[in-house]
Amino acid sequence: MNKKVLHTLEFDKITEHLTGFATSDKGKEYCMLLKPVSDIEKIRYRQKETGDALRRIFAKGTVSFSGIHDPSVMARRLDIGSSLNTTELLQIVSLLTVASRVKNYGEPGRNDSSKDSLTHYFNELDPIDSLRNEISRCIISEDEISSDASPALRSIRRQLGLMGDRIRSKMTEILNSHRDYLSDSVVTMRDGRYCLPVKSEHKGSIPGMVHDQSGSGATLFIEPAAVVSLNNEVRQLQLREQEEIKRILEELSQKVNEYISTIVQDFKVLSELDFIFAKGALAQNENAMEPLLNTDGRIDLKKARHPLLDPEKVVPIDVNLGKDFDQLIITGPNTGGKTVSLKTVGLLTLMACAGLFIPAADRSEIAVFNDVYADIGDEQSIEQSLSTFSSHMTNIVGILRQVHLPQKAERTALVLFDELCAGTDPSEGAALAESILSELHRTHIRTMATTHYPELKAYALTTDGVENASCEFSVETLSPTYRLLIGIPGKSNAFAISKKLGLSDDIINDAASRMKQEDASFEDLVTGLEQRQSAVMQAQEKAVHDKEEAEKLLKRAKQKDASLSDRSDEIIAKANAEAAEILKRAKDKADEVIRNFNKYGTATPDMAEMEKQRQALGESIKNHQSKASVRTKKSVAMQGKKVDAKKLHIGDEVIVLSMNLKGTVHTLPDAKGNLTVQMGIMQSKVNIDDIALIGDPASLGKKNRSTARHSMNKSATMSPELMLIGMNSDEAIRTLDKYLDDARLSHLSTVRIVHGKGSGILRKAVHDYLSRQKDIRDFHLAAYGEGDTGVTVVEF
Repeated sequence: MNKKVLHTLEFDKITEHLTGFATSDKGKEYCMLLKPVSDIEKIRYRQKETGDALRRIFAKGTVSFSGIHDPSVMARRLDIGSSLNTTELLQIVSLLTVASRVKNYGEPGRNDSSKDSLTHYFNELDPIDSLRNEISRCIISEDEISSDASPALRSIRRQLGLMGDRIRSKMTEILNSHRDYLSDSVVTMRDGRYCLPVKSEHKGSIPGMVHDQSGSGATLFIEPAAVVSLNNEVRQLQLREQEEIKRILEELSQKVNEYISTIVQDFKVLSELDFIFAKGALAQNENAMEPLLNTDGRIDLKKARHPLLDPEKVVPIDVNLGKDFDQLIITGPNTGGKTVSLKTVGLLTLMACAGLFIPAADRSEIAVFNDVYADIGDEQSIEQSLSTFSSHMTNIVGILRQVHLPQKAERTALVLFDELCAGTDPSEGAALAESILSELHRTHIRTMATTHYPELKAYALTTDGVENASCEFSVETLSPTYRLLIGIPGKSNAFAISKKLGLSDDIINDAASRMKQEDASFEDLVTGLEQRQSAVMQAQEKAVHDKEEAEKLLKRAKQKDASLSDRSDEIIAKANAEAAEILKRAKDKADEVIRNFNKYGTATPDMAEMEKQRQALGESIKNHQSKASVRTKKSVAMQGKKVDAKKLHIGDEVIVLSMNLKGTVHTLPDAKGNLTVQMGIMQSKVNIDDIALIGDPASLGKKNRSTARHSMNKSATMSPELMLIGMNSDEAIRTLDKYLDDARLSHLSTVRIVHGKGSGILRKAVHDYLSRQKDIRDFHLAAYGEGDTGVTVVEF
């Protein structure tokens, strides 16, 4: 594709924006070099790479490639036998560390074994852990080699430490004995040798070598003769240390040279991945989608946005070209969005052909063209003595020559014209523009052009394969809406805009009267078409919105119905489970009493009858347990007689049998017997056959019969004596309270409370409790021989 269009459509700004998402220098370089291509298979592969990177970003987050350095220069130095310095070796470590991190990032998850277009990149990475660990072990920083790098280096540095201790000890001894000759009581270093700051007038008092003097000359830095030999030994050790460090670096360089081809390959793969993930990050940032691609010259953009405009303010547009028509003529007022629409189509086409996702709705379609040409903007040239018209015409001539070259007969192109043939006599400009468009239409070149010429509107209306479009203008606000309307020619709205800017009504009315009648009629027709098109689009948008709302309401209703069903089943199951538990406890109690009677012979009831009742109770438990496992509303027993609709009133308390929930009547039954019942915060429409009045005599009678049976069963197993011996006061009172309740239900007239004699504390607590009970007629200690003071007899 021609390079000029990349600048005209601002593709270079897209690559500059893309660069901000790359984290390595080479990755940024790849971003800046990105160009569109016309091979659809290559484009599809690039698009797939971008999509796979975006999916990995959504799944795992971003990955940083910062820290990789180009090893090609190091490779050339190693090739001629040079050694690498500590900085270069640490750069190798940094590159291999990034390779290890990125390789781990690319590993599939525990439950994900799928491969994508990036898998082979991650598989090609080799972090060379052994080399990375060895360099890291030997080199601490750019200025420091570890003592663990070699045994020889460790030994040399240990000797240096010991020698330094000896020198400092000797220097301290000299310092203390010649303190009066020194300008400062410190040991200092000069040229790597230990010295003392001696006053110049006492330089003969401390024999040694002068290495330096102060700026004023008052102090001389003298190395005492007593430590010269020691300092010489230190210097020799330092030279040995440097030699050993040099040897270590050479050894490490040789190891790097063994793996240099792998390291170079790692760098290339990491740089490529950085570039690909930058494309994915750009797509995420712009909420961009993968376009559908074709080679049929068909463009169908849905909700397309110009990527360089503020996403909060840009108005999405729908554009199609190449299916029903080959040319699109866009008209409308200035600053109404015509040029932006033109640039949006061109720039998104270039982005798609470069393997980038486009900021548009899903299922948007882009055609792959061999060339894209654009004549947009004012390119007036003072140096070349070209006017605006001449400059544009020069571009147009060049475009026509390119699309009609013999070797390009089979090639496709997209041509974009902004204000085609403007800047000259309107009649001549319109005629030229129509001829140029006709020529491009004859050769099936996909073309979009903006214009103010009414002749071109008429050309689009009368020519097959050519369509009008306009940028919508709001008459109410006298401002553009920036929406593109396909099929409707636009008005320039010069009068409306001029009025908004303050031009007097007299001048505007005079100008309107000077328009030709046919021009005015055409403009009125265009206005009517615009209004009808706008109304249709608004109606379509409202219909889509209403449909979405209806689907949401239906979904919520289904969820609410399912929730109510689950809740009613849960309540029923819980109630049955509780009933089964109560009956099980009663059966356990009955079994215990019968076992006691059989064991001790303390009672004389009909044992066969009691055993029969126990078995009946066990059967009842089984029935309730089976009910507890039922999870559908059909398991709810329909009890009570049918409610008479005539006797039902608003506000009556009822129970909804299918839900087992209480509520109040909210509306009276209709002809079909349906009514509304309010149950807490929930209202439900039910049938009269599904409710029972609370307080219904039949249900009350049933409840009373149930209570009577319960009392009869209680009295059959109730002991007339309670044993409290061994309990403390609080425990005894709780047990006594429950026992007295059971005794009342069993209709016992007299019971005995055995509390024992002891200290009398338990007896006093029992009597205090009994004295507060209103349904006890009398209580007294038992007679002599029947328990005496250890038993209290209670009469109800």
